[in-house]
Amino acid sequence: MRSLILAVAQPPVHPLDVTANVTRHAAAVRAAHARVVVFPELSLTGYDVDAPLIAPDDPRLRPLIDACAAIDSIALVGAPIAGPHIATLLVDGEGARIVYRKAHPHGASEARFHAGPGPEVIEVDGWRLGLAICRDTGIEEHSAATAALGIDAYVAGVVDNPDDETVIAERARKISTTYGVWTAVASCAGATGPDYPDTAGRSGIWAPDGLLAARAGRAVGEIARATLYAEELARL
Repeated sequence: MRSLILAVAQPPVHPLDVTANVTRHAAAVRAAHARVVVFPELSLTGYDVDAPLIAPDDPRLRPLIDACAAIDSIALVGAPIAGPHIATLLVDGEGARIVYRKAHPHGASEARFHAGPGPEVIEVDGWRLGLAICRDTGIEEHSAATAALGIDAYVAGVVDNPDDETVIAERARKISTTYGVWTAVASCAGATGPDYPDTAGRSGIWAPDGLLAARAGRAVGEIARATLYAEELARL
C-alpha cells in the first residue's frame, strides 16, 4: 500500500449558494494537490438545516467534478440529501455519489434529518477510510464500529463553535491512539448559516500515535495537508 496524500480544507461558505460553494470547493481541490480532500459538514450549502436537498447528479457539481478529474483527486463534501440525511458525497472525475449518511444527527436543529444506517468505509488506492460527520466523532460506539470494519484512517467533516477548538483535537487524538489509525477532520471556518455566525476552523490531521501531522488555523480558506504512510500503521 503506497502513501496517501490527504488534505483537509475549510473554504469560504456562501449560505445556500451551491454554485458559489462548488466553485470554492473546486479551487480548494486544485490548491491542495492531494489525492483526497476532505471538506466540512454541509459544506455545499452551509450549515442551514432548511437547505434544499442536493442530488449526486446535480449539474451544479460539474466544476468540482472537472477539478477532480484534472488532478486525479477525490473530494469528500458535505450536503443534505434525500431521506433527508446529512451526508458525505464522494466526488471524483467520474461524478458524485453518496458514501455516508450521518449516524447521529442531534438537537432540535437537526430534527428534520434521519439517522444514517451506520459506519461506512471507502477504499482509495488500497487505503480504507472510515467516514464520520461531526457528532459521530464523539460517539465511542461509532468510532469502535467503524474501526471494526478494518480502517487505515478515520475521516470526518465537522462544524463547531470557536470555543470547541480543543474538542476537535481531543477527539481526533483519542481515535488515532485507540485504534492506531490516521485521523483527519475538516472543520468549517468563518460563518456558515444562521446557527453559526462564526466557527472553529483548525482542521487537522493526526498520526496513529496521536501526534499532529498538519493543522490549519482559524482563517477561512486555509488547507492542511499531510502524507499518510502505511509504515506508521504497521509499527502499532
